[in-house]
Formats: sequence, structure tokens, C-alpha cells
Amino acid sequence: MTVVFLLVGLAASGKTSYSRERLEPAGAVRLSVDEVVHERYGRYGVDYPESTYFEKEAPVVAELKELLVRLVAEDQDVVWDHGLWPRKHRDEMKELVEGVGGHWRLLYFPVDRPELLRRLQERNRRGDANALFVSEEALDDFIGRFEVPQGEDEEIIDPDWL
Repeated sequence: MTVVFLLVGLAASGKTSYSRERLEPAGAVRLSVDEVVHERYGRYGVDYPESTYFEKEAPVVAELKELLVRLVAEDQDVVWDHGLWPRKHRDEMKELVEGVGGHWRLLYFPVDRPELLRRLQERNRRGDANALFVSEEALDDFIGRFEVPQGEDEEIIDPDWL
């Protein structure tokens, strides 16, 4: 059965690295919302205001969901490389995957705040699609909005894998 890996974690938790190093080499196609937004609009907070990110993100999410459906129909494993912070979004993705005959695996990347800050300091120096600038204040806002997966058949990815 086709597998869709749903990655759950905050910025700098290792989702993209894990998918690039572990899932793509095994044949999964990675769909990254951040990369498409970057390709179309440039750098978050540099080429467009941070406040407009969600209006840019919404159509990209819709397009990539359509692509995910096509890939599952073609019996292609997929990685959904997007944080899925609210449980509601995770439930919607699970429903979508099941509705097209796929099987989902929810991979959760728990990383504590000090380690996220350390990783963000390194990442914030880069300018690529997977390095959206995140300040300490923004991280605290993200942490406040993040719903930790519990009882969702999540698989915990050890933060030390990286």
C-alpha cells in the first residue's frame, strides 16, 4: 500500500533533513510547501512581508494536495513536508490520504526549545527555501500554537538522529 509520511514538528525540528536523508532515498516524493512558496515569492520577511505568508501558502497547499492525490493514485510514496501544527490539519491530511486509498504514517519530531534555538541560529544565516528566518519571539509564538501529537498513532523521531 502506498505510504504518505506526514511530518509534524516546529521549524528546525529536522523534518526536511530527515525526509531528504531517509525517505527520499527510499523512493518517496517530497512535497514541500515552503519550497514552492519560496520559488514563487522569494524569501519570507525579505521579499514579501511576513504578514502575507498565509495568503501565499494557502493556494500552494491546495496545489500540493492535488499532486499528492495524483501520486498516491500512481502508487507513489509521498512525504508531506509541512509542519502540521494543529491537530485539525493532521486529521484533514489523514482523511485525504485514506480517502484516496493510501496509508499514512505520522512522524513527530520533538525537539526542545534550547535545541530549536541553537538550530535556528545556524539556519537563519542561510537564505534558501528551507531557512525561513525565525526569531526567538517567533519561535515562542510557534511553540504556543503548536499542538503536540498525542494518541494519534504518531511515531516519534528521536531528535538525536540528526
